[in-house]
Amino acid sequence: MAKDIEVGGEFQAKDYHDPPPAPLVDAEEFIKWSFYRAIIAEFIATLLFLYITVLTVIGYKSQIDKGGDECGGVGILGIAWAFGGMIFVLVYCTAGISGGHINPAVTFGLFLARKVSLVRAVLYMAAQCLGAICGCGLVKAFQKSYYNQYGGGANFLADGYSTGTGLAAEIIGTFVLVYTVFSATDPKRSARDSHVPVLAPLPIGFAVFMVHLATIPITGTGINPARSFGAAVMYNQDKPWDDQWIFWVGPFIGAAIAAIYHQYILRAAAAKALGSFRSSSAM
Repeated sequence: MAKDIEVGGEFQAKDYHDPPPAPLVDAEEFIKWSFYRAIIAEFIATLLFLYITVLTVIGYKSQIDKGGDECGGVGILGIAWAFGGMIFVLVYCTAGISGGHINPAVTFGLFLARKVSLVRAVLYMAAQCLGAICGCGLVKAFQKSYYNQYGGGANFLADGYSTGTGLAAEIIGTFVLVYTVFSATDPKRSARDSHVPVLAPLPIGFAVFMVHLATIPITGTGINPARSFGAAVMYNQDKPWDDQWIFWVGPFIGAAIAAIYHQYILRAAAAKALGSFRSSSAM
């Protein structure tokens, strides 16, 4: 078994071997309760995420509209904290059950890195989108008088910004998030730095917080297709639907770049695969 060894007051890393890649299609998942439990966890987590964050957005806008002091409410800083804080809480709660994705872009990135199977990825995304719709539906039910009046928390490109700027903001923002997810959950890092306690949900939550601070003025910050889709479905106005593609294409491109960067550059998976191929060919 792998273990830590202390030599001269310093820790040496644990022995480490990369886990095998997830199969593209794993039929055995359908007969496991843990699989369905994970899907339910993703649904509930995304529902709670949208419920709290969209309520925060609508509450802030309603306060400002009534002539309240902009500095007296949560403000953009508070909205960013709501998104980042909820991700921290929900990833912490669900990481041991489903992996705590709560975002189709994160699921897509992990699928490209062969961390999850195609079946699990597709059903996770469906559960996340359904959870987002239900979360926004609860907000609309409880805040019916304010929901449509204050935009329903929907994402759309702000006036004065080009489509290219909005798309770039979503790509870069999602790259930051998914890159952080890969780094915070890297099993090799856990083995190497086992003597340093790292709470993975914390950097992930902070990544969401920082990206929101940067991109709320541009797109309202998507970086999560389920979040943008659920809000658009319940708000159901032209502008969010016209810009909806930005909040799918951007995050998926950003997630793909993050997966390639982490797996094939930082982790040098391509070099390892080539070396393994050459070794087997020489035998």
